[in-house]
Amino acid sequence: MDDRLASIDLGSNTFRLSIGRVVQHDGKAQIYAEDKLRETVNLASGLDEYKRIRPEAVARAVATLERFGDRLRGFPPSNVRAVATNTFRVARNAADILPLAERALGFPIEIISGQEEARLIFAGVVNELPRSDQRRLVIDIGGGSTEFIIGRGCKPLRLASLTIGCTTHTRAYFPQGRITESRMRQAILGARREIEAIARPYRHTGWDKAYGSSGTAKGLLAVLTENGLSQRAITLEGMERLRTALIRAGEVRLQDWAGLKAERAPVLAGGLAIMMAAFQELGIESMGAGEGALRVGVLYDLLGRDLQHDKRDETVRQFAKRYQVDEAQAARVSALALILFDQMELEDEPEYEDLRRALAWTASLHECGLAIAHADYHKHSAYILGHADMPGFSRDDQELLAFLALGHQGKLGKLRDRSPSRARWLTLCCLRLAVLLHRRREEVSPLPLRLHAHGTHVDMAVDAHWLSAHPLGEFTLRAEVEIWRKAGFELRLSRVATLAA
Repeated sequence: MDDRLASIDLGSNTFRLSIGRVVQHDGKAQIYAEDKLRETVNLASGLDEYKRIRPEAVARAVATLERFGDRLRGFPPSNVRAVATNTFRVARNAADILPLAERALGFPIEIISGQEEARLIFAGVVNELPRSDQRRLVIDIGGGSTEFIIGRGCKPLRLASLTIGCTTHTRAYFPQGRITESRMRQAILGARREIEAIARPYRHTGWDKAYGSSGTAKGLLAVLTENGLSQRAITLEGMERLRTALIRAGEVRLQDWAGLKAERAPVLAGGLAIMMAAFQELGIESMGAGEGALRVGVLYDLLGRDLQHDKRDETVRQFAKRYQVDEAQAARVSALALILFDQMELEDEPEYEDLRRALAWTASLHECGLAIAHADYHKHSAYILGHADMPGFSRDDQELLAFLALGHQGKLGKLRDRSPSRARWLTLCCLRLAVLLHRRREEVSPLPLRLHAHGTHVDMAVDAHWLSAHPLGEFTLRAEVEIWRKAGFELRLSRVATLAA
């Protein structure tokens, strides 16, 4: 195993690259920082009124990612994970920008959900704090969203991501950087209105200590302590003093505040309003700084995947229980689908590893839609896998799972607008055949067919004795041949006396 891991956090304000070295101590793995790069990109500020990222902001992002890519040259792809957050989530032209960004970086970029961002933030913070059984509240005020997490140990108990951030809030309430009593009051009320939706369950769960993990929190802490407004922590009293001083000045002047960094000054007012709103709505008394945050959480998530503790496997198990999936049937379908997939010999396809994992996960959950209704259950399964909050899974991961779930039965025309690659079509073919062969919900042994793919042709050799003994099976397989013909693939069924071992 290469002992270096790298995470890239494409935040709404700042892009960060973190490289860590994995060291084993007494059978436990720890990550030690080896290198860090950060550049202010201001993507959120680059959003126009139509929620499209402007060309100049795209150019800044691409240039930054080219530099990050240069630093990562030689890293194995499995040791690098790049995640994009709120601005990519809301930008209407994100799909156009993503290929440019990936080419510049040289690695895939995942647009993660707010819930996944919150989970990774908590993982990053707690792995940088001393171990404790206390409940911890972590608040991360980013440029376009704010994450709220309560957890005990390494387990998050509550996760929320709200679409309020220091950049977007500053633009909305403090245009041209002007700060007035009325604007600050409206900014705080606007943030409180958003936080109010989660306040009751968060207060009910409770916490022992609160931490702020973002640049906003660290910037506020520095300004409050270095200017004598509070001691060693963020407090509501200290923020009230800062608010009064900013209103009196009418703007944020860098020279007025010790500890204030130049890139933090333009968004200080919006960040302050959100933090004050959080303190007021949640009843926070004081807050310390939490190191680590998203980029460190991504590193530890990568480490878990490398050590075969993939969070996504745990999520699939939890979903199977939540939706009361028939685990025996799911296991049968999954095992056969993977055997057929390996027969396809797709190792040279760039998506190979992702497709094999996605096939196993989808096979395990392909019937989760039955929890909603039997009719068109595959559509319900696809909706769940595409839209539910699935810890560990990126949007791209879930899109692939939803594609396979939607296509595992019925006609294939409904999938054409997704423009799937050849390898995705063939992966779907494996899932469909595995489901068909296990229609009786019992073991199929020995395996009655073998697949071989070349181009858009798939040769399906089927044991002649099995076909004679299973007329319904033969009828179903021949119907499948016709379905694939309409999709542009030639699935050729041939009877063979004996399948080669």
